[in-house]
Amino acid sequence: MAKQVTYAPSGHHKRFPADYGLDRVNPRPTKSLCDMLRIIPLEEARTMIQKGILRGMFSDHFLNEHPKYIWYVAEDGEVYEAKTDLTTPGVYHGYRLEEEDNLREYIKQNWKSRCPTPGP
Repeated sequence: MAKQVTYAPSGHHKRFPADYGLDRVNPRPTKSLCDMLRIIPLEEARTMIQKGILRGMFSDHFLNEHPKYIWYVAEDGEVYEAKTDLTTPGVYHGYRLEEEDNLREYIKQNWKSRCPTPGP
């Protein structure tokens, strides 16, 4: 499954275009920013999705054979979520789960039980 998904950056979740090839960024006030704490290079974002899948950190809900959500916990403990939709199944955009999101702790606990060493 990890080889069947791709990452497509969204300017709605970025403050900085970094190396994503975006012409511009347009963060929406209602969207979480993946680069709120630090800029995440494109290759790292792709790796986060791959490692989330390889470690079994994805939702039970699937869209056309692809999990709707994939999660990753970085070495610094930050939790990231990647999401696909029906218009582009298997193509994911990602963002950081913010502190007030109750799902953060659940994902961290599951990550820790499946992956005793955080991050890569």
